[in-house]
Amino acid sequence: MMPRYGKTNVRIGLGLMLSVVLGAGVVSAKVQVLPETVLLVGGKKVTEHKGMLDHPVVKGLLAAFERAEAALQKEDIDALMRFYAPAYDYHGLKDNDVRRVWGEVFEHYKAVESLHLFSDIKVLRVNDELRVEVTCTGGLYGTDEHTGKRLTLDSWFREVHYLVKEGDAWRFLGNAGEVPAAAPFSSAPHHPLF
Repeated sequence: MMPRYGKTNVRIGLGLMLSVVLGAGVVSAKVQVLPETVLLVGGKKVTEHKGMLDHPVVKGLLAAFERAEAALQKEDIDALMRFYAPAYDYHGLKDNDVRRVWGEVFEHYKAVESLHLFSDIKVLRVNDELRVEVTCTGGLYGTDEHTGKRLTLDSWFREVHYLVKEGDAWRFLGNAGEVPAAAPFSSAPHHPLF
């Protein structure tokens, strides 16, 4: 018997391979909840895909990521920064650091877009705040301003994104994951962006 994540890993891997080989623009949905996704709310599992897509938390998450993607494609840093919570922190990087990095990304790359494949969603209440942990696989893609080549700027596999509900919107708090000890200047710090 194949482990539960076996099919998901194959599906995610194929999705990423297609986006790399054919170009990220070929992927029909920039943000997707995979059919095998498990939604955990108040200790109860939701596994039926249609029911999950109709859940208000999932609808809100999809809307938040879609707004961020629209801002990304327009290179609208102000709109994109509304996706980040004021308490955003990724290993010491704060929202003003992310703003600077997005500015550098937009300076060097055009036609920037991302892909997010959600495989698990866990809803939590933390100190009177509604939060989610979203397990996500995806990538950030752009066309190099100088060479015209389409590049993968960043990719992540089963990364856990933390978001908080603020008012009517979900906002990004940070990621679980390690910061590499050393990375070339050109590759860092793209990873904390999504």
